[in-house]
Amino acid sequence: MEILLVDDHRSVVEGTKMLIESEPGLNVTIETDVYCVPDIVRLKKFDVMLFDLYMPSMNGADLARKILDYVPDAIILIYSGFEIAPHFNLLMESGVSGFIAKTSTREQLIQAIRCAARKEAIVPMFLLKQLRRQEIVVQGEKEREETTITQEEDKLLRELAKGKSNKEISQSLLISQRSLEYSLTELFQKLQVSSRVEVIKKAKRLGILPAEDLY
Repeated sequence: MEILLVDDHRSVVEGTKMLIESEPGLNVTIETDVYCVPDIVRLKKFDVMLFDLYMPSMNGADLARKILDYVPDAIILIYSGFEIAPHFNLLMESGVSGFIAKTSTREQLIQAIRCAARKEAIVPMFLLKQLRRQEIVVQGEKEREETTITQEEDKLLRELAKGKSNKEISQSLLISQRSLEYSLTELFQKLQVSSRVEVIKKAKRLGILPAEDLY
């Protein structure tokens, strides 16, 4: 079984490679530069790919989207030391097949890889409860249509209301600035506004954010 492991920490990938390859029949290719990954997957077929979630140049979710453009049937797992739960919906929408923590044992890691190769989703039990995405539905007094705000968008609005910069928000929500800009565009279109000031005012008017300042 051919496995691609992408992580910007050399010591992590080398250690993980040794763990995985201690299992007979598993061969690991490692890469620390995300920009080399598209070329690698075009040249070689991988049964499973493991991407770190938070890398300086591009996060695992954005990399997964890019790779799935080249290889639509790619099986990608997010292999991360960060908490997954706050970003579950964003990661699921990126097309990944599941998640495995860097704190997992060798046996858990091997089992996750083998299950993913069988096209079985790898999702921790506590995250299954989020599969039925909770949404906030609000209706303004003068709005004819309901406005549905996801949990991720609610978190983004609250960060915006605190006056944080894009860089600060991306670090707080553990997403790349590119993903943040995309999310902002989607949110502006949903609420039919064109600026941060307008989106906060609209959110307060609709009752999504409390009327008082959140600073």
